[in-house]
Amino acid sequence: MKNSNTILQTAKNTIILESEAIKNLAILLDDNFEKAVNFILNANGRVVITGIGKSANIATKIVATLNSTGTPAIFMHAADAIHGDLGNVQKNDVVICLSKSGNTPEIKVLVPLIKNYGNKIIAITGNINSFLGKNADYTLNTFVEKEACGNNLAPTSSTTAQLVMGDALAICLQELRGFSSKDFAKYHPGGALGKRLYLRVADLISKNEVPKIKSTDSIAKVIVEISEKRLGVTAVIENDKLVGIITDGDIRRMLAKTTAIDNFKAKDIMGKNPKTIGINAMAVEALEKLESNNITQILVVDDNEKYTGVVHLHDLIKEGIF
Repeated sequence: MKNSNTILQTAKNTIILESEAIKNLAILLDDNFEKAVNFILNANGRVVITGIGKSANIATKIVATLNSTGTPAIFMHAADAIHGDLGNVQKNDVVICLSKSGNTPEIKVLVPLIKNYGNKIIAITGNINSFLGKNADYTLNTFVEKEACGNNLAPTSSTTAQLVMGDALAICLQELRGFSSKDFAKYHPGGALGKRLYLRVADLISKNEVPKIKSTDSIAKVIVEISEKRLGVTAVIENDKLVGIITDGDIRRMLAKTTAIDNFKAKDIMGKNPKTIGINAMAVEALEKLESNNITQILVVDDNEKYTGVVHLHDLIKEGIF
């Protein structure tokens, strides 16, 4: 069994080898990359990405990245393509083909078929002098000196290089399309990132109770209201105007000093000028206010400064925003 030092050294060597392969990509970039980006940008169809073996796995990730950043893309396995799936390629589609060697049998069969259909091919290959490299319309060089595998066999550095080249394409296209954070949220509505960009305070409080009492109400009533509404806080309202806030912490601090609660009213222990947030504010703004003020609840008001509810830190955690 290898000792920990040997294991760590192997891991470090792997990371260094792959990082060097990525660094070398910047040197290999030429005007083919710029032409490929512009061609995709101006194409009327989708991007169809194909490959075989480990390159196929990388292709699926590039497809996902393109789709999430505003460039419609689909995956087509190179082996399946020559057995019926070539029908996925439509007239105006752009085909990106991934292959380290550029000379696999499936690629040699597939490339001429795509060319015969009149579609342009962008090659991502480690061998620009290969069949794929020479027959593609635009060739992106992902040559690597050595795989991270000790036997220089398992696709490691080469697939990392393919992945990074795909990311470079996606990000360039994203910027040229002016793909904004709002667009990103539209494509990621179910994720935490998307929620940060579209979820509003109104969405958070829609199912919450709305605890409130009058400034002249007894402490007993305050305790009942906080307990029943289960938000650890209540607003203090006077003539439909928000005048204060009482938290469960305020109750505990009062009881630590005295148990003669019959002598107190809500106005005696409430905090004045409570922190508030607008109902149309983004949920992430509520989180920022909670964190900056070191509090766990914040009162919500509408456009007319009328109290409408409470946002609790738990609401944000529940939505995966915290």
